[in-house]
Amino acid sequence: MISEKELLEELRQIQKSNENWKNHIDDVAAKLDENYSVNVKAKALWILGEMGLKYPQQVKPYINQIAGYMDDDNPKLRERSINALGRIGRADKNLVTPYLDKLMNMRNDDMGNVRLAFVWACENIATNSPELFCEKMDIFCDLIDDSNEKVRIEAPEMFRVVGKRKPMYVKPYLNKLQSVAENNEHPVVRIHCEGAIRITNNALDKNNDL
Repeated sequence: MISEKELLEELRQIQKSNENWKNHIDDVAAKLDENYSVNVKAKALWILGEMGLKYPQQVKPYINQIAGYMDDDNPKLRERSINALGRIGRADKNLVTPYLDKLMNMRNDDMGNVRLAFVWACENIATNSPELFCEKMDIFCDLIDDSNEKVRIEAPEMFRVVGKRKPMYVKPYLNKLQSVAENNEHPVVRIHCEGAIRITNNALDKNNDL
């Protein structure tokens, strides 16, 4: 039987050879089987996300299996499932919209790293499809006050990503962002809020010039 170490090395070699990814999607997806360890499945989920960014249609047959790990008892697998959906959704929103409601619920996960992955995944999807989040920005406003420091740091970045393409979605939150930028105790949170405000205002100004 192949050891976990050997399986992880096999996956690392596939990850390095991104010019051959298209030929190895099935091989990586096979590692999502329940017979494999958490570490092997976590690595496979990460690689499938990166493969899905490049070859979304080729990863399509495995998206339901990938999304299923959002329900896993292991937080690392929940985190990696969310990460993968973010990368795939960045390439093709239609592949992840059936799972969007479930994804949005992951903001309530008990584990900070999972909530962080949620924010990161939404940023990825919003990069090319900000319209999916037009009525969901309250969620990210609340996450600026999350109990986890990394989540608090990352949450304002969602306003930067969305504000660049769809500034009207962010405009109602500019006062809140300004207040956080002036008063938050964490310097990176303040910087990220300032960046979101600047990007959004620049985009609003451009729209007014049209």
